[in-house]
Amino acid sequence: MTTLVLGIGNILWGDEGFGVRAVEALHRGYVLPNDVTVMDGGTQGLYLVQFVTAADRLLVFDAIDYGLAPGTLKIVRDGEVPKFTGAKKMSLHQTGFQEVLSAADLLRRYPGKLALVGCQPLDLENWGGPLTAPVRDTIAPAVDAALAILSEWGVPATPRATAEDGGLLAHDIDFLAYERRAVG
Repeated sequence: MTTLVLGIGNILWGDEGFGVRAVEALHRGYVLPNDVTVMDGGTQGLYLVQFVTAADRLLVFDAIDYGLAPGTLKIVRDGEVPKFTGAKKMSLHQTGFQEVLSAADLLRRYPGKLALVGCQPLDLENWGGPLTAPVRDTIAPAVDAALAILSEWGVPATPRATAEDGGLLAHDIDFLAYERRAVG
């Protein structure tokens, strides 16, 4: 069984970058088996179809407007996930990801298990700005939630002896370099 752990969003729009930052934190802190792909999906939209259709299980991190307090995590699963990826459009990538799920379904290669770890954003209009404090503070609990889901699916995660540097993002757009620069 193959598993795709995907972070989607745009790191250039404040809290919209939550999904990418959460998947980056997971990768930095944990080693996953070879049949697990950890991926920054950014705002790739339909370009993600090939990865989603190749996965038996899909775990997604994303900023989702649930109408809750900023920084609130909410986990939805399986058939409920598409309802939230397009419920309130906050950026172009969400419509694209809903289309990715629809395309996978049409191709009859929809993942058998699906989970969304969503975080309620505070600010999506801070172009070039960092995550807000309530969303940034939710990254560690989001990683913990993802680890619990992976464990339910029989996917072990081993803490790294030292944090992975440069892994998913490089060129000064990783969380530490970008957030440090954006905060000042």
